[in-house]
Amino acid sequence: MSLNFKNFIKYVEERNPNEPEFLQAVAEVTEDLIPYINERHPTWKDLKILERIVEPERVISFRVSWLNDKNEVQVNRGYRVQMNSAIGPYKGGLRFSPTVNLSILKFLAFEQVFKNSLTGIPLGGGKGGSDFDPKGKSDMEIMRFCQSFMSELYRHIGAETDVPAGDIGVGEREVGYMFGQYKKLQNNFTGVLTGKGKNWGGSFIRPEATGYGLLYFVQCILESLDEEIAGKIVTVSGAGNVAYYATEKAIHLGAKVITLSNSTGTIYDPDGFTPEKLTFIRSIGRDLNKYPKKYPAASFHPDKKPWHFKCDIALPCATQNELNEDDAKELVKNGCKYVGEGANMPSTMGAVQVFHKAKIFFAPGKAANAGGVAVSGLEMSQNWIGQQWTSEKVDGRLKGIMENIHKTCVKYGKEEDGYVNYLKGANIGGFIKVATSMKAQGLV
Repeated sequence: MSLNFKNFIKYVEERNPNEPEFLQAVAEVTEDLIPYINERHPTWKDLKILERIVEPERVISFRVSWLNDKNEVQVNRGYRVQMNSAIGPYKGGLRFSPTVNLSILKFLAFEQVFKNSLTGIPLGGGKGGSDFDPKGKSDMEIMRFCQSFMSELYRHIGAETDVPAGDIGVGEREVGYMFGQYKKLQNNFTGVLTGKGKNWGGSFIRPEATGYGLLYFVQCILESLDEEIAGKIVTVSGAGNVAYYATEKAIHLGAKVITLSNSTGTIYDPDGFTPEKLTFIRSIGRDLNKYPKKYPAASFHPDKKPWHFKCDIALPCATQNELNEDDAKELVKNGCKYVGEGANMPSTMGAVQVFHKAKIFFAPGKAANAGGVAVSGLEMSQNWIGQQWTSEKVDGRLKGIMENIHKTCVKYGKEEDGYVNYLKGANIGGFIKVATSMKAQGLV
């Protein structure tokens, strides 16, 4: 018998109750994979490749006890989801946020499997983190938490086993504290974490990689249609690293970026941002409402999303499910032609359906934001051979990886009318390598 999408999703729901983000990610992927398996690889059904790929190889949960600056004991929960190692060691970020739970980490780890496969670098998929909130904490509190977190995590990771990186709430500072603790416990200097500082094993352009890679992918879409990114109007959500460097690269390529946002609201600058304006935005932190005081032509819209302004290209770079069906309809009405996800699954399934129905070229996060893990993989390569490449070399390698991901998505996602379903292409293109490796390695 052929695989049935509804029956499979019911099976996953029964095994993973109360995990909406994970179930959404599984449904988004398997909707494309099940017809492909039934048509091209029916033997994979008997091997239960799908049932195995949605089940993490290992889920680790642990207590993190630490002292705040008042010498009060604090208790948080830490996680590591080691999803799939068929093509290489587990690879994926650590997220520190009060929103972290098992459903979110399983969704991120599941997406990471396909994303890492698409890069062409031999990396499996994983994700981890804690419900610890770094906001408002002192450097000493963050250091003590990171050291306590790593004192448990270290026994489950390694340079050829599992190589975590940063994510929301985890930057170079946090990676440094964790790396130092790992080095102390293991008594070796190894590339067990990526996102390290440039002076101690890190790679050039790692902070910029996700945002830069996103623009390289969008540029590939436009070039495949004989279009140019120069002169295009771009709306961006978020104000963190991904949004900042995506905006920086878009400006460099000649586009006009008119919005940035955070949870308080959206800056709209009809004149477009400049490098000088981006520097000012970095200086004001979360207080985006201060921007119009320096640049009066702009306006701040409290509690408003960027998707209500006219644009050619929309780049959601904040967080999951930030762009819903109504937002997607608004983008279509406002003439948007291209959407590139800088965050992980920022568009709801309803929004994606709107994009496909309107024939908007939609680049999913597992393809478009793979630049971050791609440069993490390049950082691992540099650590293995004991070298540090120049910014130009890393950037060139990143651009080549994003171009190859685009080719893979087109190969598996191009439809008869010429429209490219990039989500379908990314799902199938990322799955094939993992599935064939799982088959070759037997029931492990």
